[in-house]
Amino acid sequence: MSVNAQVQFPKNENNLKGDKSTKPLFPKPADCSYVSCYCEENVWKLCQDVSIRIPGELDRCFVVFISNPCRTVPLWKQRAGREEDRLVIWDYHVIFLYALDSKSCLVYDLDSELPFPTFFHKYVTETFRTDQVLKSDFHRFFRVVSAKQFLQHFASDRRHMKRPDGTWIKPPPAYPAICTSTSTHNLDEYINMDTGTGPGQVFNLTDFVQRFYKIEK
Repeated sequence: MSVNAQVQFPKNENNLKGDKSTKPLFPKPADCSYVSCYCEENVWKLCQDVSIRIPGELDRCFVVFISNPCRTVPLWKQRAGREEDRLVIWDYHVIFLYALDSKSCLVYDLDSELPFPTFFHKYVTETFRTDQVLKSDFHRFFRVVSAKQFLQHFASDRRHMKRPDGTWIKPPPAYPAICTSTSTHNLDEYINMDTGTGPGQVFNLTDFVQRFYKIEK
């Protein structure tokens, strides 16, 4: 399957388990901090874990916010999906990327039914599929931020998970809300997909694939 007419994936996809040179950053999902519906904090915790255990690898790690102006992004193979293809439509989602070298990139998504981790090209093919058959309101955009920058600047007081009466839509993590010396909440800056504003860089699906998928020459 191709993401679009310009980006073709090779047929002989690598199997992560069979690639002895590839060592996942995290042993298994059960060892990772996870709270349902708090994907941005789950990924922040992954970044924090790398910074503590193997700080030398942090420069190879990236955080990716997926959204669009309508806050309607279809993703397949998500555990929350109820149909056979596990399709969900989120207002936004967040994943963790590990760029091993110039040819390999792994995706860590604690909400996905795919292996943890999954090679970038396999994840994109099965999770995003293509924008060509979707209405423009459902096209996916990607804000890519370095893990180091995300750790230093991201903040959330979890206000987006509260109802008007102050009750929680979903129970929050047990640890304190993430804040910095300058901000208690800047989540919207990451979800916003306007180019030229906010942290990191915004890509459409085609450019996102070209940024992280490298075909071996």
